[in-house]
Amino acid sequence: MSTQIAEYKCPACTAPLRYDESSEKLECEYCGGSFTLAEVESLYADQLEEARAVPETEETDWDASGLSGDWGEDAAGMRAYTCPSCGAELICEETTAATSCPYCGNNAIVPGQFAGTLKPDYVLPFRVTKEEAVQALKRHYGKRIFLPKAFSDHNHLEEVQGIYVPFWLVDGEADADCAYHGTRSHTHREGDYRVTVTEHFHVRRAGTVAFARVPVDASRKMQDAYMDALEPFDFRELKPFSTAYLPGFLADKYDVSAEESMGRAEGRCRNSAEGAMRADVLGYQTLVSVGSRVRLRRGKVHYALLPVWTLHTKWQGKDYLFMMNGQTGKMVGDLPISQGKFWGMFALLSVALSLLWGWTGLGQWLARLFLG
Repeated sequence: MSTQIAEYKCPACTAPLRYDESSEKLECEYCGGSFTLAEVESLYADQLEEARAVPETEETDWDASGLSGDWGEDAAGMRAYTCPSCGAELICEETTAATSCPYCGNNAIVPGQFAGTLKPDYVLPFRVTKEEAVQALKRHYGKRIFLPKAFSDHNHLEEVQGIYVPFWLVDGEADADCAYHGTRSHTHREGDYRVTVTEHFHVRRAGTVAFARVPVDASRKMQDAYMDALEPFDFRELKPFSTAYLPGFLADKYDVSAEESMGRAEGRCRNSAEGAMRADVLGYQTLVSVGSRVRLRRGKVHYALLPVWTLHTKWQGKDYLFMMNGQTGKMVGDLPISQGKFWGMFALLSVALSLLWGWTGLGQWLARLFLG
């Protein structure tokens, strides 16, 4: 699909056109112009044809030639585990004791054969220690007034696990060409009248944006929304992969291939390119996108392990998964709400408001009685 967006714009002022059901025409809210669909299609036939013709990427594949499955002598010191509950495939250094699955909390982790996995190019080491992660979670719980006490008392904070999550990191470039409709308004007086003048502008920005290390998580068990929320990671601290970083931690084996991840990677690149063009447009009171074209040039693909602290807990039959960026300490996750605490607080506030209302009404009645 082309990334060119062909939108109908007013031929008079280039503002977006809106279809009006009553008149069955395309109308401009800025200048009042009105056009039939046939008129606008004729005017923009060339634009539509161009939109269909522009490819979203150059006819080249992502360069994954550097990915390798050769672990060499390191393979002898690695161990593999499989969770029979959720299917997670985990790897770790042989001295690491895997006691439970970091995704579903299942305690039955089955040793397996270490084979058939790519060797990462990079690893981003943990900076947040387990002790710091536990204390941060305690502070996080302390701020949640509706959190069930039994949940915070029995959530086994010490079971926080550090896991290296697999990511594909992609490099590339994007040529972006974006158009906008901008306005500036100013007001002045003409006799007894206050006059507002609105100026309309057709704004265009074009340029090339280079991308390096755009991350896309390669684990189906990890929710994409969670992984996006944990960003950013500081990739300046990436290290060439070494098993020396693994003792004490688990590492998830990717189950989303590089090829499967590239659609999401390209989407992130396009959004970033459009965002960069938009950020360069200044000085307008309103700004509306009226078209964009982004052409990607695919580059290198890297395989990396990024640090995440996880805590899986259960409460009244429901699963709760908390995650923390192992480099920055940023946290995401769901927490249950104590219905008793919530309704107790609601009742307390209701009583307080009723008393306040009653005292206010009494004061008004006394004022009318004594002051007439």
